[in-house]
Amino acid sequence: MMNRRFSRVESGADLKDYFDRGDIASRENRWNFEVAWEVANKVGGIYTVIRSKAYVSTEEMGEQLCMMGPYKEHCARTEMEEMEFPRGNPLLDAVNSLRSRGYKIHTGRWLVDGNPQLILFDIGSAAWKLDQFKSEMWEKCHIGIPHLDIETNDAIILGFMIAEFLEEFRNFAVTYSQNNELSAPRIVAHFHEWQAGVGLIVLRTRLVEIATVFTTHATLLGRYLCAGNTDFYNNLDKFAVDEEAGKRQIYHRYCLERGATHLAHVFTTVSEITGYEAEHLLKRKPDIITPNGLNVKKFSAIHEFQNLHAVAKEKINEFVRGHFYGHIDFDLDKTLYFFIAGRYEFGNKGADIFIEALARLNAMLKHEKPDTTVVAFLIFPTKTNNFNVDSLRGHAVIKQLRDTINNVQQAVGKRMFDTCLQGNIPNADDLLQKDDLVKIKRCMFAMQRDSMPPVTTHNVADDWNDPVLSSIRRCHLFNSRHDRVKMVFHPEFLTSTNPLFGIDYEEFVRGCHLGVFPSYYEPWGYTPAECTVMGIPSVTTNLSGFGCFMEEHISDPKSYGIYIVDRRYIGLENSVQQLSSFMMEFSRLNRRQRIIQRNRTERLSDLLDWRTLGIYYRQARVKALQAVYPDYVDELSLYGSKNNLIFSRPHSEPPSPTSSRHTTPAPSVHGSDDEDSVDEETELKELGIK
Repeated sequence: MMNRRFSRVESGADLKDYFDRGDIASRENRWNFEVAWEVANKVGGIYTVIRSKAYVSTEEMGEQLCMMGPYKEHCARTEMEEMEFPRGNPLLDAVNSLRSRGYKIHTGRWLVDGNPQLILFDIGSAAWKLDQFKSEMWEKCHIGIPHLDIETNDAIILGFMIAEFLEEFRNFAVTYSQNNELSAPRIVAHFHEWQAGVGLIVLRTRLVEIATVFTTHATLLGRYLCAGNTDFYNNLDKFAVDEEAGKRQIYHRYCLERGATHLAHVFTTVSEITGYEAEHLLKRKPDIITPNGLNVKKFSAIHEFQNLHAVAKEKINEFVRGHFYGHIDFDLDKTLYFFIAGRYEFGNKGADIFIEALARLNAMLKHEKPDTTVVAFLIFPTKTNNFNVDSLRGHAVIKQLRDTINNVQQAVGKRMFDTCLQGNIPNADDLLQKDDLVKIKRCMFAMQRDSMPPVTTHNVADDWNDPVLSSIRRCHLFNSRHDRVKMVFHPEFLTSTNPLFGIDYEEFVRGCHLGVFPSYYEPWGYTPAECTVMGIPSVTTNLSGFGCFMEEHISDPKSYGIYIVDRRYIGLENSVQQLSSFMMEFSRLNRRQRIIQRNRTERLSDLLDWRTLGIYYRQARVKALQAVYPDYVDELSLYGSKNNLIFSRPHSEPPSPTSSRHTTPAPSVHGSDDEDSVDEETELKELGIK
């Protein structure tokens, strides 16, 4: 592979070239429908994809874009502003036509950036036709749906409702175009995942003239196979897919996914690694790779995100003081915060090798850097009985100590002021009185504890069989005084109302030093992408879509704070060793080197912006339109290609602080160890920023 390196410059062809709020699409009478189970319905990662992309999609398509999904009242209540489409709009005519059949349909706008138009279908209102829908699916596709599979039943109802809507919309759009002397309507419907894919199957089997795109974010069978102990990626071509799906009682779902894959005019996946998986499990190679992006909000000053890191880190420091009270024998200024977060899939998310590598890091730090401490946070939501009493008590004890110290401080200040006012030099014995010392001693005695700090913040249900806690016990990471790696398992998502942390997930990420995501199965990987956008270095793998994407577009990812563990071509033991060496390498960096690395990591955020990556979704739609309407020519015809994202290296860019030690400045200059001193001229010059 050619050496490629990314730097912050504008791409030659990105989605911003098409931002006209749907002006060209309106003139071409071109409509775009995006269908997903997670439109205005937060379930998992696809919600993040659709929601974050909404802004650039509306900037490109304007009122010619409409998003569709199921109506889930508990989500829609806060996510949707209900309103009707304007009179004369074919969308309104199609909605009214379906309402006349007895279907309940909610229309309005999604309350996210871009405010796209929404159509949500109440599945319950069409449940009476379920048997009819299943009968048609059997007659035309020979796919039988078990009666008790509620999730698939819901997907069937939604799919047929959406297909009927799109069929009606096309008829009304044709009539509208003829009445207003417009060109014939060109409609493209983009379906995400197998639940929405039912609608695509129905459209194609009913021969409706609509261009279709199907995107799989992760294959059904792939997720199941990876959960077992199989060497998944090296045996992809050997799996008997029908048999494997049948064993897991998901054969009907697999058939729906495979049917949508083959019937779509254009098939896309979110990464090369998922494309490879789809080629073997779904038996079709993707036409286009559509990587997932984020809405990147740039700061006007380069040092601003560094300041946010320092503020958030202090809040995590506050948690650590409370959780480890009585055992704070380590310097918080020399403490690093590592974390892993996501769905509680112990093996797929790589929590197994993370804990194993932490045990080895613990041994290396004891030997090589005994003054450095690593606090590792594992954030996986699971069933709990309540907060750990010891953890809550620690925060109460620390609050009591802080309040006492503040009161004594105020009293000492008043005495000092009064003494000086009388013309006397204050005497230390007169300032701190016996009563004050008694109060301080009582607080300090309350901080003493016989037990070690807990490894978890909650009482985990069935903790003896919990995989994280079992692994921590096996590796003997019990937060003893001698351990240089401290463990905190937080089995709940972070919110600002959390009584222990009091910060949300985004702020927590900003306050950490390194995100560690050594996933075995990760079709894309939003967690390391979010770290990158916030300027936080991360560890990923060559089995995650994000890791492969970074390997492809950056010649030396490590110098930009992206550490890529090999989990594909080497054994598990070697992967663990590699991960522990990456974490040790990061632990050796001084503050100044970490500042430089964070600046470089944040520089990659342009690469992950939807304004850059959204071009691939446009490419997929254009290709589908041309398959159905051969005379269609894209007016701007500026197709972004993969090479548009590979940018040349500027001459001013310095080499890596980790790989070129002689260029890394020594931390002897005054202020150079200050984590916030990134806006000095010398610092900016070192970073190659004018």
